[in-house]
Amino acid sequence: MIDLKKLQKDIMDNKRKKGFSNDISTDFCRAYEELSEAFSKYNKGQPGVAEEFADVIIFLLGMSDKLGYDLEKELVNKVEKNKRRKFIKEKTPEGKDIFIRIKTDEDP
Repeated sequence: MIDLKKLQKDIMDNKRKKGFSNDISTDFCRAYEELSEAFSKYNKGQPGVAEEFADVIIFLLGMSDKLGYDLEKELVNKVEKNKRRKFIKEKTPEGKDIFIRIKTDEDP
């Protein structure tokens, strides 16, 4: 298994050594840019989608470290929360399935 906390630190250490920007707004934009590149490659049937995903994760881990978030903990918590969520399945006018979350007292 990967230690995401260590990876967050490694990513930030590498960014500092290379002299990359420490601007959080820029990092948000760059993460979005990398995700857009992944979608574009996927849409065109081009290779490299997984590498673009890795770039997105690198930005997310770096931003999490910079902002003091424990992304590993947040990820585990969110997965568990999603397991407990309830959904109903409905159809769009085009006949596609969509899932709508049911709000509960435990998960408003």
